[in-house]
Amino acid sequence: MTDAALPLFGPGRHLLSVSQLDRDGLDRLFTLAEYVTPIAERKSVCTVLDGAVLCSLFFEPSTRTRLSFESAFLRLGGEVTTTTGFTFSSMAKGESIADTSRVVSGYSDVLVVRHPDEGSVAEFAAASLVPVLNAGDGAGEHPSQALLDIYTMRRELAARGKAVDGCTIAIVGDLRFGRTVHSLMKLLAIFSPVTFRLFSPPSLELPDAIATFVRDRGHTVVHCDSVVEAVAGADLVYATRVQRERMTEELPPSLRGSLLDRSMLVEAGATDIIVMHPLPRDSRSDSYDLSPSVDDLPGLAIFHQTDNGIPVRMALFLTALGVSAEAVQMTLRQRPWDARLRWEP
Repeated sequence: MTDAALPLFGPGRHLLSVSQLDRDGLDRLFTLAEYVTPIAERKSVCTVLDGAVLCSLFFEPSTRTRLSFESAFLRLGGEVTTTTGFTFSSMAKGESIADTSRVVSGYSDVLVVRHPDEGSVAEFAAASLVPVLNAGDGAGEHPSQALLDIYTMRRELAARGKAVDGCTIAIVGDLRFGRTVHSLMKLLAIFSPVTFRLFSPPSLELPDAIATFVRDRGHTVVHCDSVVEAVAGADLVYATRVQRERMTEELPPSLRGSLLDRSMLVEAGATDIIVMHPLPRDSRSDSYDLSPSVDDLPGLAIFHQTDNGIPVRMALFLTALGVSAEAVQMTLRQRPWDARLRWEP
């Protein structure tokens, strides 16, 4: 089934691609995410998913995405079963994706799947008895990351009196293998015209299909010769690391030093720009990634992104399982502990 043939995301539906979201659906998800934010922040406790089971299947390394999905489900009162890597899965014995999916979906109410092969999560969905949420399929898509990225963009821009509609976004780094970039640009295409200012090293350019997709929907794509050129005049910059795990050739010597650092923002006159990154980032000096030298700038939003992942993924679970905000409200109770307390050394 092509992306265009996938049904819109909703109760009982898989989420495999950002193509399953329109503007109304996006607004509903974000409204729900805002509603459950006090639960995400542990200001109140919710048990609306009491008795529900999430099966978390991560066949590719992950920290933020896996823990964020699992934390979101737990904070709604559900239970989590999990497996990581192929070594501890029967797939190491040659079991097919279809058999694995059919079996584990019989144990669960929803599946979250990350797999290194593009299209593999759709295979899980085809055999599953329950909704499947795509947590990343190779160089394909990462829809929940795109959702939390745009949710963060909307909040950060609103704080400056701006909107995602009509904004200018610099996207720099590995645009060829960066599935977060592919999903992000495709989802941003449902907004009013956005200007994308792109920079990538040679051989890591954005696939033509993605550029064509957004241009065909009225957006502007500008290819820049440097990070400084891309960032100058932009409302925010989205930096991505080099996806070394998806590359077969040797890294060229040019991919050393910093992809984006404070001096580049100074040169571009953009030290107040919103700075985003899907993480993880390699903070070593020669990593060709977002430099820690930007961490004290007022527009740094990379940790706002990770925080926002919890309410956004809570909203995905509630939507997939057909749970309303009213049902959430009925199960809320006051937090029984004081979050301000900490162990003293």
